[in-house]
Amino acid sequence: MNGVHDLGGMDGFGPVEPEPEGEEPVFHAAWEGRVYGLTRLIGRLGLWNLDTARHARERQRPADYLARSYYESWLAGLETQLTERGLVSPDELRSGEASFPAPAEVAARAVRPEQVRAAPIMTTRYTRPESAPPRFAPGDLVRARNRHPRGHTREPRYVRGKAGVVREHYGAQVYPDLSAEGVDEGRHLYSVRFEARELWGESANPNAAVYVDLWEDYLEPAS
Repeated sequence: MNGVHDLGGMDGFGPVEPEPEGEEPVFHAAWEGRVYGLTRLIGRLGLWNLDTARHARERQRPADYLARSYYESWLAGLETQLTERGLVSPDELRSGEASFPAPAEVAARAVRPEQVRAAPIMTTRYTRPESAPPRFAPGDLVRARNRHPRGHTREPRYVRGKAGVVREHYGAQVYPDLSAEGVDEGRHLYSVRFEARELWGESANPNAAVYVDLWEDYLEPAS
C-alpha cells in the first residue's frame, strides 16, 4: 500500500545520524527488548505471519507512524493484531489487566516463562516450490511496474516506473502481497540493480547504484 511508511527516496525528514557500529546497543531501553520478545514469541502461535505483521504497522495513522520510534511501531502493530483477532480488548490494553482468559487452543500453544530462553525465534523458511519457469534471467533489462496496490507490497515507490538490470535470481519465495492476506504462494524473486541517475536524475552520483529485491509480479520487460 502507499503510505508514509514507504520513506525510501523521500526527503525533508532531517539528517540521518547513525551511531558508531561498535557503540550501538542491541536495544536502547529494556522495554524495546520486551517488545521484540513479545512479538517473536506471540508470532509462534501461528495466528499471523511476517507480512500481516508488517501490514499492521503500515496501517498506523501517518502522524502516529512518524512520531513513533521503531519498536513503538512494533508494539502498535502487535496491539492491532491482538485486538483484531479478539485476543485482547481495547479496555485490557488501557488497564493492563486481563478481563477474560485466552482461548484454550491459544493458551495450549503459548510459550511459558520457563521455556522462553530455549524457544527458537526464527524457524520459518520462505523458499517455495517453483510453479512456473522464471520470466527473467541475470542480465535482463527490466522495469519496475508503476503499480499502487491497496494492500501490502514490498515494491518501494521510488523504483516504480524505473528501469534496471537483473543481477541475481533467488528462486521462488513467499509472495508478500498475498501472504499479508493469508495466502501462502511462491513467486520468483530477483535482485535488480538500478543506476542512481535512473532513480534520482542527472544530479545523482554517476558511480552509484541501488540493488532492490523485487518479486516477478513487480517487473516487466524494458525495451
